[in-house]
Amino acid sequence: MAKLSIVKVKLDKEVNSYILACATTKEAVVIDPGLPAEKIAEQAAGLTVKHILATHGHPGHVAGKDDVKAVTGGETGIHSADAKQFLRSADRYLIDGEELEFGEFKILVVHIPGHTPGSVCFVVANHAFVGDTILAGGIGRQMPETDLRRQMMSIGTKLLRLPPSTALYPGHGPATSLERELVQNPIFRGAGARA
Repeated sequence: MAKLSIVKVKLDKEVNSYILACATTKEAVVIDPGLPAEKIAEQAAGLTVKHILATHGHPGHVAGKDDVKAVTGGETGIHSADAKQFLRSADRYLIDGEELEFGEFKILVVHIPGHTPGSVCFVVANHAFVGDTILAGGIGRQMPETDLRRQMMSIGTKLLRLPPSTALYPGHGPATSLERELVQNPIFRGAGARA
């Protein structure tokens, strides 16, 4: 069975970047290429980076994408709604339901608008990389472009469809699980019965 390695890289502004690698092929994906890009490049040494993906367009999560691309040669990707909102370019614009391959794995793109119009999460096996849509014990800070009602709808209609045992890897703070958040996160008060 294919083995997935996940390395968390702590960046400026307390942003979590993640490097997912297939142990067999050494092909990898970088999620949320913030700064300093050198920290990401260091951790990705020896891997073939196929994709450099942003969960959303806030600068802390994408500011290093061009530098990471220059070092690794990976293809950059962001949802078109955030590309428009934040004037960000990418090699490809991600679509809800699209699957990207790396090694023996596929990464599923799930559009979860709310924190930003183009927020997405990336699902690989029982791991979901959720950006700032949901954090351990809360949600990402509200910004001018945040639509809280849409964010809550995205969580309810998309994230709660994942198995409860799904591990969640947020853009800030510690990893958690859907199960744990359903019990402990104040945004789910009264929602536990539905899940």
